[in-house]
Amino acid sequence: MKSAVETLNPTRVRLTVEVPFEELKDSLDAAYKKINQQVTVKGFRKGKIPARVIDQRFGRGAVLEEAVNDALPKFYTEAVNEAELNVLGQPEVDITELKDNETLNFTAEVDIRPAIEIPDYSGIEVEVDAVEVSDEDVEKAVEELRERFASTSPVERAAEDGDVVTIDLEAKVEGEVLEDGVASGVSYTIGSGELLEGIDEAVKGLEAGGEATFTSELKGGSAAGKESEVTVKVTQVAARELPALDDDFAQLASEFDTLDEVKADSRKRLENMKQYDQATQAQERVLEKLLELVEVPVPEKLLADEIETRKHNLVNHQLGQMGLDLEKYLEIQGKTEEEFDAETKEQAEKGIKTQFVLDELVNKEKLNVNQEELTEHLMRRAQSSGMSPDQFAQAVVEGGQVPMLVGEVARGKALAVVVEAATVKDTNGEIVDLDDEDETAETVEASSEDAAAESADAAEEKTEA
Repeated sequence: MKSAVETLNPTRVRLTVEVPFEELKDSLDAAYKKINQQVTVKGFRKGKIPARVIDQRFGRGAVLEEAVNDALPKFYTEAVNEAELNVLGQPEVDITELKDNETLNFTAEVDIRPAIEIPDYSGIEVEVDAVEVSDEDVEKAVEELRERFASTSPVERAAEDGDVVTIDLEAKVEGEVLEDGVASGVSYTIGSGELLEGIDEAVKGLEAGGEATFTSELKGGSAAGKESEVTVKVTQVAARELPALDDDFAQLASEFDTLDEVKADSRKRLENMKQYDQATQAQERVLEKLLELVEVPVPEKLLADEIETRKHNLVNHQLGQMGLDLEKYLEIQGKTEEEFDAETKEQAEKGIKTQFVLDELVNKEKLNVNQEELTEHLMRRAQSSGMSPDQFAQAVVEGGQVPMLVGEVARGKALAVVVEAATVKDTNGEIVDLDDEDETAETVEASSEDAAAESADAAEEKTEA
């Protein structure tokens, strides 16, 4: 077999392959054997029909077609390996010449990973938010904890902001009561915004036994997105009573003995959250700077497939679960379809470029993934998916997605390497040392894995094909 490679553009090549006919012998034998098992010829036992009889009865062309279909993947793979190409997706194959007992010639056009030159990234500088926790932040956190331990008691007066009302609801669309539009005994805190728009105004001022009707757009259910006439009846009004902020509250609401200890713990928790946000900001902004430094051609077909995949997932999975279609979603977002398409294309391009660049960094830095790192990443992914680690691991193995997870971890490690080499300053001009504490360093690597996965995951399936 002879093969040659022609570069069509930085992301696409054409392979020209010439196969001497003798190299088709195994495939021809397999073709005759397969046809032998599928047909019956009077006077011959099944599977024992001579080749010349098959040629006469069914045509040599049918045998050649079967043999070529069997042989093409093997010769294509040999040509790819010989040229050391990193191909993406499936090739477009064209048989240019097939002469019986002489030769088989074909071409195969296929997308390839572009050659990427990773420049010196040690000069990257980014700015992130400073880790600052104010007394007001602490007071707010303690107040939120206090809210969780509020008690309620029925009152005989009109409902006010902050009260907890027990209500019955009935929703009608075009005068018809919806099958899933009736609910009884619903507990609702006035002002929380957790139910329908307009319900606060409807129930405020009503006492137990009071009733009101208002119009609202339904958020979910069989008539999601439609205007509905909603009747609400208040069956009970209860006032919320907050516990006093003292040491007794500290002992009730936490493992601490004093209110001062609760406040100190709240401050520490807020600092940890801000440190995580800071690390996440750092890796996001470093990734942006890195992508600006690298020229990354994107295969047109890969980009088109990626855009289609993202739109399909949004419309058929995310919006479908919320009872919305694309038109309603764009209306809520205040976007035109053109703006949505432009954003989707931009996100798809970034995802593909991120994967290409980080994969190249993995090779350049010779990064490996050990079992412990893979297990930790699997645990995080399981938690974010709402599945147990065992369920998630089983789904990953059954779906053949282990290489995808390994790739996510490796890219996360690659991004963490760049973050560690970059200069990170906070908004106060202070250098942020993300290696200062083991916990912070682990946060950087974990959040880098998540960022790499989020940016590049959607492109993974296409590029692994």
